[in-house]
Amino acid sequence: MTTTDAVLWAFVAVLFVLGLALVASRWPVWAKAGLVALVTGLYFWSDTALEEVWGWPSRHALPEKFVLLAAVIEEPAKGKDGALYVWVNAIENGKPAAQPRAYKLPYAKDLHALLNEGMKKVRQGVTQMGSAEPKRGPKGLSWLRPGADEQNVKIRDLPAPQLPEK
Repeated sequence: MTTTDAVLWAFVAVLFVLGLALVASRWPVWAKAGLVALVTGLYFWSDTALEEVWGWPSRHALPEKFVLLAAVIEEPAKGKDGALYVWVNAIENGKPAAQPRAYKLPYAKDLHALLNEGMKKVRQGVTQMGSAEPKRGPKGLSWLRPGADEQNVKIRDLPAPQLPEK
C-alpha cells in the first residue's frame, strides 16, 4: 500500500466516523455543524501539508541565500501561465542545508534570463550562489497587497574558498 492509499483510507475512516456521529448521535445541531466544519478544515489542511511532503515544488519564498542546483522554465503559452521551477540548497549559518528543495516561482522574463545564465554556468562547473529578498513596497498586511510575496533574486558565481597561509 502506498502512502497515497494510506492517507486516502485514513480520511475515508474519518468520514465514516463523522457519518456515524451525524446520524446516530443525539448531539445538538450546532455540534454536528462544528464537526462537519472541523473535518472539512482537516481535509484542506492535510492536502496542503501532504503537498509539501510528497515532493511538489513549494510555493513559499526562496531562502535568503541558496546554491542553485537546477532550473526548469515553463514559458507562458496561450491560456496557460508560465512558471519557473528551481531546485536550490539553502545556506543556513554559512553551511548548505542537509537537503535541497524545489520551488515554483511565477514566470518573469528577467528572472527567466537570470536563471538561464546561471544554469549555463552550472553546466560549465561554476557553482552559482543566489540571494532572495522581498521586494520593497508599502507597509501593512501582506495578504492585502497583491504581489507582496514577490522577491528580488540575484545569482552570482560562488566565491572561491580562501585557504589559510602555510
